[in-house]
Amino acid sequence: MKRLNERSRMVTEGVARAPNRSMYYAMGYEEKDFVKPMVGVANGHSTITPCNSGLQKLADAAVEALEAAGAKAQVFGTPTVSDGIGMGTEGMKYSLVSREVIADSIEVCVNGLWQDGVVVIGGCDKNMPGGMMALARTNVPGIYVYGGTIKPGHYKGKELNIVSAFEAVGEFTSGRLSEEDLKGVEQHACPGSGSCGGMYTANTMSSSFEALGMSLPYSSTMANPHDETQNSAKESAKVLIEAIKKDIKPRDIVTKKAIENAVAVIMATGGSTNAVLHFLAIAHTAGVDWTIDDFERMRKKTPVLCDLKPSGKYLAVDLHKAGGIPQVMKTLMAAGLLNTDCLTITGQTIGEMLNS
Repeated sequence: MKRLNERSRMVTEGVARAPNRSMYYAMGYEEKDFVKPMVGVANGHSTITPCNSGLQKLADAAVEALEAAGAKAQVFGTPTVSDGIGMGTEGMKYSLVSREVIADSIEVCVNGLWQDGVVVIGGCDKNMPGGMMALARTNVPGIYVYGGTIKPGHYKGKELNIVSAFEAVGEFTSGRLSEEDLKGVEQHACPGSGSCGGMYTANTMSSSFEALGMSLPYSSTMANPHDETQNSAKESAKVLIEAIKKDIKPRDIVTKKAIENAVAVIMATGGSTNAVLHFLAIAHTAGVDWTIDDFERMRKKTPVLCDLKPSGKYLAVDLHKAGGIPQVMKTLMAAGLLNTDCLTITGQTIGEMLNS
């Protein structure tokens, strides 16, 4: 039987590791804990951006579930850069670079401390591919927990999202919007925590990770303020413990067929073109043969099924109410456009998951 602490025992077992254990005792560990799997919780919480400001409750929920399942949770942080805040300034030079920094920070902790598994929790654009690249790099049992989308804002009977504020700037500059209404849109476009509400980069990547099999069903379209995000984080932690027991690793899941499923969902939902550069990086990291021509191959055979912003009318919360990504995948599956034999982090195949 596989030892659940196969990696972490490298720093906890034997006479020579007495100093190591002393440092764990300083954090409240007991002798019985050293046979438990040590599971990293890569916590993207920060108050830099609303995308990440609601993540701490998810990290706390994951820690609670990990400890209840017999693991020892080890929380560490990851940075983030908000495109919505940095846009139009020199700060944007750090945006894409932050993807690599996030991947590096997770890899450093998981491999530097010999963790047996990892829960990656993120919200903003580069948290998503950065976290997935780290999972592929370290290739220890891992799961992605998305922080959730923002709820729509409202002003004078209109539903708003972050793009409403960008559009208001143009309308005000051209004289079609009053200063009062510009301020009204500005103050109501983002009503609380969560990632930008349309099928922008964060929601595109979260949806594709669900289709990839690295996140739980329905988790990619939940609204951050809703309790179901915490429940999903708890369930994700439980699923990860089972994945550690079964030795299911990211590279068992992130295959060419699985990436085809992820890209099919991106096309069907009218997702962000940023997914192209991110999946090229994820595929490269996972050792999967994937080129820009593969995106065109998938585009030609995949219809757009969803009327989602920015090209359409609706937000991610609306998609969630309509059945979320599983409903999109079921439609693709019925049309023969999904690889149903791909493994997911739950241990089920995509087909089994959609038919359950």
